[in-house]
Amino acid sequence: MDDAYPPGLEQSKAMPMMRPVLLSVAVLLTMATQAVAQSNDVPSVASSCLAMASTMPRTFNVAYTPVRTVEGTVRIAYAGHSTYRIETPGGVTIATDYSGFYGSTPLPRIVTMNKAHRTHYTETPDPGIEHVLRGWGESGPARHGLAVDDVVIRNVTTDIRRWGASEPDANSIFIFEVAGLCIGHLGHLHHELTNDHYARIGRLDVVMVPVDGGLTSSLANMEAITRRLSSSVVLPMHRNATSLDSFTGRMGDAFEVRRLDGDTLDLSVRTLPERPTIFIPASL
Repeated sequence: MDDAYPPGLEQSKAMPMMRPVLLSVAVLLTMATQAVAQSNDVPSVASSCLAMASTMPRTFNVAYTPVRTVEGTVRIAYAGHSTYRIETPGGVTIATDYSGFYGSTPLPRIVTMNKAHRTHYTETPDPGIEHVLRGWGESGPARHGLAVDDVVIRNVTTDIRRWGASEPDANSIFIFEVAGLCIGHLGHLHHELTNDHYARIGRLDVVMVPVDGGLTSSLANMEAITRRLSSSVVLPMHRNATSLDSFTGRMGDAFEVRRLDGDTLDLSVRTLPERPTIFIPASL
């Protein structure tokens, strides 16, 4: 009993012994982080879209830094099929699921692609395009972390199914972080998303959703995904022969539906609708 600590003293005497251990752990973690960054030869930037995803770090490796933060309005224009053109406040232009047909004029600086069908990619992108981001890898999952001026682009891979077979990690959900907004394009999504997918996606203020009801995934699945993402803005795409009412009708009163006069939507953090809203481009 003589060796017993008085009440409240156990922690204070143990702390000096713990500090070297904690310091060693901290040093090892720092070294490991630096090693990863050096092995990828890219620095890290913060992700506001991942800040609420508890299973993901708030930083990730990107190809170019620093990101030039520019507040203002992001312009999103429907170009056709699964292609939306995004123009950042800093003037960076992006075309999604780019086949070379839609969204090619004026030539975008950045394009993303997916390979489920030829209408979502091109093997011969214009050499004037600065960054071509393919949603699939040659020897493993595609991993993109690109910062250009005021936008950061990353991806989360999903599987595709063709001719009854599954091809792992052959589709990418691309996320564009710009002007405080988190914008996601689901690509040619074929299946339900797991908790891990949602964690790696993080927050999406804007989501572009395929609504064909069959070539990608069922409308019931797209409804469930859209509801769980809880995005302020939903932009349909990849409609084909499916009526838009087939999708919007499933979403119920929780989502407002607005038909645009044209194909362009200007958005900022301040102008996001308070109620989740499905915006339908005029030419969709």
